[in-house]
Amino acid sequence: MRLDSISWKKAQEYFSKKDIAVIPIGSTENHGSHLALGTDFLVPCEIAKSIDKKCEAIIVPGIPYGVADQHVGFPGSLTIGYDGLHMIVSKIVWQLYGYGVRKFIFLNGHGGNNPVLQNIGIELNAKGAISAMVNWWTIAGELNPAWKGGHGAGEETAAMMAINPDYVHMEDYMPLTPGDLSDTMPCDGMTGVKYKGISVLIPRTFKNISPSGWFGNDDAATATVEWGKEMLAATADFICDFINEFDKLNIEK
Repeated sequence: MRLDSISWKKAQEYFSKKDIAVIPIGSTENHGSHLALGTDFLVPCEIAKSIDKKCEAIIVPGIPYGVADQHVGFPGSLTIGYDGLHMIVSKIVWQLYGYGVRKFIFLNGHGGNNPVLQNIGIELNAKGAISAMVNWWTIAGELNPAWKGGHGAGEETAAMMAINPDYVHMEDYMPLTPGDLSDTMPCDGMTGVKYKGISVLIPRTFKNISPSGWFGNDDAATATVEWGKEMLAATADFICDFINEFDKLNIEK
């Protein structure tokens, strides 16, 4: 059931019986020269469509903005920062809390949102509620290691191919050219470098880490529609099963 498609009367009926809500959250940011800026929002929304058919939890309209400060060097990237996301999500969850919701599912599409969602989860728990951060890309990679991927790389590209090929522009694809700090300090993922085989955290803007805008061992050029369809279906099934089990928790109001 989608909150935006029902009346307040139907919402009142739902909240009188159920205390669970799903909130899709993403970001509008660089995903490489080949992928839509809305990837981190569009994928959770697609998964929300799938679980809506199988779960009885109400789904709140999604949040398309997140903590994307790292990507501001790429045109079109929009960030509301830590404080902005915390304010928006807090406003939503506390109103839902007022309606009786005590179990919150953050259906998340962007890793940069995690610290905010974790903080809000602690705030909710202190008031007798509980939340779960459901990061779809992490779940997909655990369901099948072959699906595990980086930012704007094969995993996300495959997902977007399955959702709508118009969101994928492989004619603009640029190969990965990691922005190593030096010969002795090569990039180590998206957060730091390796020095003498040891990882060291060195925060940088993503433009300096990857001029092409994507990063990962799963090259975007290897993505296929079949990969995306199978991955999204399996991930949605798992998330739906988790939500149904999470719904069984007895939270005293």
